[in-house]
Amino acid sequence: MMCMIVYKINTSLGSRPVNEDSAAVFENSFGKCYVLCDGLGGHGMGDAASQLVVERIGEQFADCDNISEFIPAAIEYAQQELLAQQEILHAQMKMKTTVVIIVTDDKNAYIGHVGDSRAYVFNKNRVRFRTLDHSIPQMLVLTKEIKESEIRHHPDRSLLLRVMGTEWDEPKYEIEKPVPLKKCQAFLLCSDGFWELIDEEHMCQTLKNSKSVQEWMESMTQIIEDNGKGTDMDNYTAIAVFNS
Repeated sequence: MMCMIVYKINTSLGSRPVNEDSAAVFENSFGKCYVLCDGLGGHGMGDAASQLVVERIGEQFADCDNISEFIPAAIEYAQQELLAQQEILHAQMKMKTTVVIIVTDDKNAYIGHVGDSRAYVFNKNRVRFRTLDHSIPQMLVLTKEIKESEIRHHPDRSLLLRVMGTEWDEPKYEIEKPVPLKKCQAFLLCSDGFWELIDEEHMCQTLKNSKSVQEWMESMTQIIEDNGKGTDMDNYTAIAVFNS
């Protein structure tokens, strides 16, 4: 039985003058591809980097006939295209970005990422899985030096260990085990500007109380706006997906 998948994209400047996030959903006859990037503003030209990576991954997906093997090849291609564009623009020290991708066929969801943009998988209104950030605070959690709850407010939360747009001597992306769609109630892809202002408890609570993917996105966005009032809000972007 084919799954019905619907989605909603939301992106906002926050309080910044430029939105360096990019997100899109692509579809072909074999499945769907959800991709989100967060350009690194501190390096410059983050908006150009995130847009380029999203576009290149979309171009690759148009010709993809093997969903299960798509993500590693797509990230490698986008990485090489990004490095080439840096060379053309003499911007080798600029144009850095994160990426998170979910692709689905009629059976599974496949997940890959670089950086601290996250993918969540929900089932029965609970978080079944989330990607682990390639960041200093996440490393400190893994070595048990800080608690998971401390990531959102850690002073080094923006220091990333892996990004696209730097030379790799080995693959820096992380690919997760396929997740059967029958075990997926919903997905969420989001930049750090999104997940830093809403915790997993509220993601789950709003999911439980929402009758549609649009309602879920609107409920989460309201929490983010409330929590971000009076602060220097980062750009925030998310793709919310319902699977039924």
